[in-house]
Amino acid sequence: MNRDPTAEHDAETSDASDAVTRRRALAAGGAVGLASLAGCTAFEVATGEGPAEFAAGTATVADATLSESGYELNEVSEETLSREVEAAGQTREVRVTNTVAEYDKAVELFGERYQAAVFAAVTTPQIEVLGRALNPIAEFSTRERAELILSRFEGVGDLERGSEYSTEVLDSDAGVVVYTADAEIEGTGVTTELELHIGEPVGVGSDFVLPLAAYPAAFSDGENVRRMMNGIEHEPNEEN
Repeated sequence: MNRDPTAEHDAETSDASDAVTRRRALAAGGAVGLASLAGCTAFEVATGEGPAEFAAGTATVADATLSESGYELNEVSEETLSREVEAAGQTREVRVTNTVAEYDKAVELFGERYQAAVFAAVTTPQIEVLGRALNPIAEFSTRERAELILSRFEGVGDLERGSEYSTEVLDSDAGVVVYTADAEIEGTGVTTELELHIGEPVGVGSDFVLPLAAYPAAFSDGENVRRMMNGIEHEPNEEN
């Protein structure tokens, strides 16, 4: 389903606090987890036995890039989502596993250092229904994608769309939209203006990879964010 451009424009100009108060986590169920079928057809789901299980590969940033940009790996996590899918008059359980590689970097604000610069690469399986590949992440507006990285911050407001650019992600030309927002660094009580870089999802193998970043605007880390996007590597899930 293609998103209507007028509807997306309306969503972009709607009240920012309504858009971000849900604070969905990076791979939370309703967001990246719209995937119900991954690399299989509805017929296969209907006729197979037991749960149908599909897992994304993993997208991480090359060590050489990390040494240049100053980011460090925080964690690589998985989230498995399960739902009942009805096809051809039968119901079957489908389990989809997404992965998130999350990086951060300490920045100095008001004389203190905080782990306030965040970069994430979200990997989710492609979905195929009756032979047609679908991309659930692509159905989100860039504002909705921005919500995924904002889980590391609190009291988010005044989310505004700014500039755009393109850069290389996994040998593809990916568009990136820059946002600004006011937010509190989680657990610190410190409020600052953030700059967010929200990439377009890029297809690689049987997965889609979504690059996201947020950091205090005063830190001006845009060049390092671009390096991080350029340095993403993808390892497929060999069990699929």
